[in-house]
Amino acid sequence: MLLSLRRKRQGAEPGGEARLEVSPASARLVDELARQAAEAGKHGADVQARVDALGAQRERDAAEMGALAGTIDGVVGSTEAIANAARNGQSQMREVRGAVAAVADGVEGVLETLGQASNAAQEITQIALQTRLVAFNASVEAKRAGEAGLGFAVVAEAVEELATKVGQSSTRITNTLEQLDRRISELAAQIATRSSRGDGAFQSSLTGAERSVAEIAAVARESLQACRSAAERVRALESGAGPAGGSLECAREAAGRFGEISQALFELAAASGCPTADAPYVAAVLAAASRIGEVFEQGVSSGEISLADLFDEQYEPVPGSDPQQHLSRFTQFTDRVLPPVIEPMLRLSPKVVCFTAVDRNGYLPTHNAAFSRPQGPDPDWNAANCRNRRICDDRIGLAAARSERRFLLQVYRSHAAGGAFSTMKDLSAPISVQGRHWGAVRLTYGF
Repeated sequence: MLLSLRRKRQGAEPGGEARLEVSPASARLVDELARQAAEAGKHGADVQARVDALGAQRERDAAEMGALAGTIDGVVGSTEAIANAARNGQSQMREVRGAVAAVADGVEGVLETLGQASNAAQEITQIALQTRLVAFNASVEAKRAGEAGLGFAVVAEAVEELATKVGQSSTRITNTLEQLDRRISELAAQIATRSSRGDGAFQSSLTGAERSVAEIAAVARESLQACRSAAERVRALESGAGPAGGSLECAREAAGRFGEISQALFELAAASGCPTADAPYVAAVLAAASRIGEVFEQGVSSGEISLADLFDEQYEPVPGSDPQQHLSRFTQFTDRVLPPVIEPMLRLSPKVVCFTAVDRNGYLPTHNAAFSRPQGPDPDWNAANCRNRRICDDRIGLAAARSERRFLLQVYRSHAAGGAFSTMKDLSAPISVQGRHWGAVRLTYGF
């Protein structure tokens, strides 16, 4: 169907803009086109939000898989260290067993030597007894010899005394040797590989230790193999996330083109001059953007603010704010001049949520009073109620702030209470000050 369009100059309108008069049938068609464009934008925003959510989840999964791979690598390293230690332990246990065998052999040699020493001590005892007997006989003979045997009697007495001391020393040596022999014999019994009652205590403990070390080595080998297999699987999943990310990016671009088509249809409907559901919002936003530009220029002309300060981009963080707030050299100025313009926009329709002005970087100095409360200790409450002095550098916010088109309508899905979602419209128009693009007004309203 061809639209029957007839241009008519409206001299009373600013700039003498041309308007289009259309037939009722064409107006209904244009209105339906605008409605379908809005519906398409709504679905496109839903797809875009879902793709973004999937992309964010994929990035989180990739990060978690990377962290998991790093953890598994650490476990592999620790398990390898355990396996190496177990192998060294097995080698050392074999050395201990050899050393124990050598000790057993040495103990047997010590027992043999102690036996020889005991025999020698007994021989000394016998010699001491015999010497005492000889000394006794010499003493008897010296007494028989009278004075002639006095000197010999002294010698016999000394020999007897020496023999007594030698005998006593020999007895002590024998007793000590017996005690040492008994203790070493007990040690030999503990070390012995076999005894009349089975394995010796020492040998049994040594065998148990060897068995435990062998079990540790076996478990470490199994764990090492399992960890290496898990690491390979995680890395395979991590590498597979790359193609998925590419597919998501393609879906994101397709959703973005879908939104662009919806925007183009909406602009065509608005340019037709036909009354549509969004036409009143477009007119109000354009008028508000023009009014704010005039207010800013008046502030510069009157010296209330300099042009340099109005275009300040040195945003100073507000200490202790959460979410982070910022101040600029024009914040106090906008706090004075913007409320008379932005507050009445809230009465445009019950669907309107907020109306703001942002600079070209998305900095929002002055919000509606309902969203400009002083921050408290709860960051979630602050995020919902203290939205002024924030930088809105998300995709929708930056697109609105930097667009220099006559107006820009974006549809997006936002979080609502209870974890639900709501689809909103963001209608923006650029603000110009002395021919320079300062930023934009943004009207947020529902379907």
